[in-house]
Amino acid sequence: MADNDWRRMLAALANQEARTAFARVTLGLPLGETTRERRALDTLVAAGLVSDGAVSEAGIRAALAGGHSRPTGVERFLDADGRIDRYPSGAADREALLRWVAERALRPGEVLAERDLTDRLARFTGDPVALRRYLVDAGLVARTPSGSEYALP
Repeated sequence: MADNDWRRMLAALANQEARTAFARVTLGLPLGETTRERRALDTLVAAGLVSDGAVSEAGIRAALAGGHSRPTGVERFLDADGRIDRYPSGAADREALLRWVAERALRPGEVLAERDLTDRLARFTGDPVALRRYLVDAGLVARTPSGSEYALP
């Protein structure tokens, strides 16, 4: 079972119709009479919560056993889409995160206009202007003498 299966299970249970269907399966009540119920049941089966019309205890146990590994390194500060969800308070972790971004946003020798760099940084955060400032302040990205372009130092 993949590490993200527990997330699929939670996502399925975040849906009201799927929760209702899960409760009906758990209680042994009939299910699947309407299109909505069949879709909800399909969602539960795809998530590994239900198998052969019953709650899949084995699927749930497997997801719990393998799906709660903690991310390490920079990944601790990224959401499921690989975007920054928070900045570390520790200086070493913060520098590691910013270095990770700089290495992915710019190539050695490349010079980018401010707008182009901001556009690239938008894939990492909802506030690319602040991220650009953090990168410059950390010395990981340098402004050209004109101040309108950026490059790796």
